[in-house]
Amino acid sequence: MLIGITLVSFTACDKERVIETDELPSNARTYIALHFPDYEIIQVVKERDDLKTTYQVFLDEGFELDFDKKGAITSVEGTNKLHDSVIPDRILAYVNVTYPDDFVVGWELDGAGQEIKLSNRMELKFDKDDNFLRID
Repeated sequence: MLIGITLVSFTACDKERVIETDELPSNARTYIALHFPDYEIIQVVKERDDLKTTYQVFLDEGFELDFDKKGAITSVEGTNKLHDSVIPDRILAYVNVTYPDDFVVGWELDGAGQEIKLSNRMELKFDKDDNFLRID
């Protein structure tokens, strides 16, 4: 039993390493080329945490993108306005109508829904179908 616990603790360790861009899943590379074609990739970090693999991509001008092991986007964050193309249409429409003087600086997909961060530091929660739920 002790050997089993030891093996689990070694395999479940956090491991983080810098990788080359071409080691990203192709879906992630396609997403970056489509939504951030004019930005340079500064660094790519592959992280393995409790048998879950994720990728963090750092772009110039302060953008950070997170992808799951298959290369699907899970979050985009920046110090500047995010491109409209990375925000679901219904969420973007809601923000433009409800907060016309603000813009989105972060978007995150979680298990139950989505969260966006506005330039005024407000955080809004949406369900998986892009319906507004609440201010967080």
